[in-house]
Amino acid sequence: MLNRPVAPRANRQFGYASRMPQTPRQQPQPQQQPPPLQLELPPGLDATYSNFVVIQHSPAEFILDFARIMPNMPAARIGARIVCAPMHAKLLVRALQENIDKYEAQYGAIYIPQQGDNLTSQLFGGQPPQ
Repeated sequence: MLNRPVAPRANRQFGYASRMPQTPRQQPQPQQQPPPLQLELPPGLDATYSNFVVIQHSPAEFILDFARIMPNMPAARIGARIVCAPMHAKLLVRALQENIDKYEAQYGAIYIPQQGDNLTSQLFGGQPPQ
């Protein structure tokens, strides 16, 4: 076994002693922030109200079908379908939770009726859409 001088521990990388001469550490350069994303809202785009969502998934994507259900109406029409990758679905959940927390901090807790057998029946009465 050869006796070699070993660099101080702070200068080791990946468990091996650095063979480079010791130089003062460079200050990390501040990372530049990317410019904010510019969103375009088309002038003819209509907002769609939804009070019901059906969520499905496959190994590759999540599918969210948004609909509006009306009291005592036996059918609901899907107004929008969003398809996204699992990672984006999880980021959406995180973003929604952050915004719900901000909303409740400003306006108070959001009331959700007790689930019981069927939340749809409690909210709208009658039979839920089939």
